[in-house]
Amino acid sequence: MSKTSLHVALDRRTFFRGAGLTAVAVLGTGLLGACSSAVGEQSAAATGAAEPVRGGTLKAGIGEDVLPATFLTNTSGATTVIGLAYDSLISYPHDKVEPQPRLATGWTLAPDGLSLALDLRDDVTFHSGRPFTSKDAEFSIRTYADPKWTAQLRSTAAAITGFDTSDPHRLVLTFAHPLGNVFDLLDTVPILDSETIDKLTAGEAFIGTGPFKLTARVPSTSLTFERNENYWIPERPYLDRVEVSIIPDAQALLSSLKSGQVQIVNGLNYRDIETIGKTAGYQAIPLEGAELGVYVGTNVTNPALSDVRVRKAIAHALDRDRIVSEVFRSSGYPVNLPWPKSSPAYDESRNATYKRDVAKAKQVLAESGVAVPNLTLSYGAGNPFYEATAQIVQANLAEIGIPTTLDPQEYASFVKNLIGAQFPGLWVTFHSWAQYVPSTLTVSAYPFNARKNASRFDSPAYVAAADAAWQVPDGFSDQAVDAYGAVSDQLLENLFLIEVGVIYNQYAAAAAVQDVGWTKRSEIQLTNTYLA
Repeated sequence: MSKTSLHVALDRRTFFRGAGLTAVAVLGTGLLGACSSAVGEQSAAATGAAEPVRGGTLKAGIGEDVLPATFLTNTSGATTVIGLAYDSLISYPHDKVEPQPRLATGWTLAPDGLSLALDLRDDVTFHSGRPFTSKDAEFSIRTYADPKWTAQLRSTAAAITGFDTSDPHRLVLTFAHPLGNVFDLLDTVPILDSETIDKLTAGEAFIGTGPFKLTARVPSTSLTFERNENYWIPERPYLDRVEVSIIPDAQALLSSLKSGQVQIVNGLNYRDIETIGKTAGYQAIPLEGAELGVYVGTNVTNPALSDVRVRKAIAHALDRDRIVSEVFRSSGYPVNLPWPKSSPAYDESRNATYKRDVAKAKQVLAESGVAVPNLTLSYGAGNPFYEATAQIVQANLAEIGIPTTLDPQEYASFVKNLIGAQFPGLWVTFHSWAQYVPSTLTVSAYPFNARKNASRFDSPAYVAAADAAWQVPDGFSDQAVDAYGAVSDQLLENLFLIEVGVIYNQYAAAAAVQDVGWTKRSEIQLTNTYLA
């Protein structure tokens, strides 16, 4: 094996190019500063006190509760619990896809890419007081690979064929084939407690090693977290308590923030966030480095959508510029492909394949000879930007003679239909994972998974392209970039998903809330957060 640096020296493609990301200084010096950096957190710019303040209760508002059955699917609600109560083996900073130490302090990747040895911290305990060991890391990865959890990187976890846990502070993983995205998995998998996994499944307990302990949960109403006094980063977290209110309605969220009932929220529409960011005493916090993609999904087994020419007509009809500018207040940019500008898969020429052209859309639709009946256009109910996006898509399609009926679905039902590929026609939502190693998207994310996806799209050529990209040992080599180009060509040729734009998720908060952190999956991290 060859020793891999802790800061894994990837080539220049690993750095976010042209994304305009802001690097924020980590508070503290010496060991504390080093620990904060190791966690890989990046924060909103400070607007108040120069020094952290210990103590206090942060009150937060989110739109959805954690759903135990989908805990490992990166859905809203779960991102709050995982971000506060759990740790991962490594973490990515926001400005690059480059692993940084977390519960793993170092690693060695074999030259053939078929095994990875990780050195683990020996000073970490679960909230129950039980020491963390290599067996817990194995249990967490195996649990993530279990089909019952429907985790999005499950295929990568399942490709790990061997676990050597003979040393409690060292884990050696063996792979079925090279995994160019293995660090994506290690950044994503929360370290789970094997002794309480049944309680997690029932929604009764969420025991991790993270900075906060979940001490109370009232389903669909509230989550209460207390400071983990034995957290492995000295003197962290600063906050004593985090109280999270579940507020499904976006206007109610906004009212709660303005009235001071909560101090930070996730789930406002972008127009309100834009206004909040310009209001004295408040701040908008763009989650840079945690890009999302908004897209129109298609069920290709629907007879009206089975002809790719109909899907191409839809692609030409969409007014991406309007959606990005009006719905998301220009917090992003239009795209044809899922990759953000920071990705080694981003290609400007490919990305301009489908531009809004109503005449072209009508022509392509006419050439298909398909008389498109009224299609269902589904989206998550109560979400203001999904609803507004769906309304614009509906109007765009009406212009070219494709009628649609809006179908708002309750959150749990929408997630179930996405995972189970049950949408009858079209749908609008976000996807994540394109901000990671590009192969992760096509072997993991529900909308894009080459073997089983929400569109019911099945193509040997797409599977071959996705596998070739996944099994390149170095996910940022010239070979990998060529493989990503082949994946992009498959996406543009088949259009089972029709991209609209890359969007930055955003929090809104009172100005007193300092140093808010987040992961690349938009999981909130409050390890360094304090109230000024």
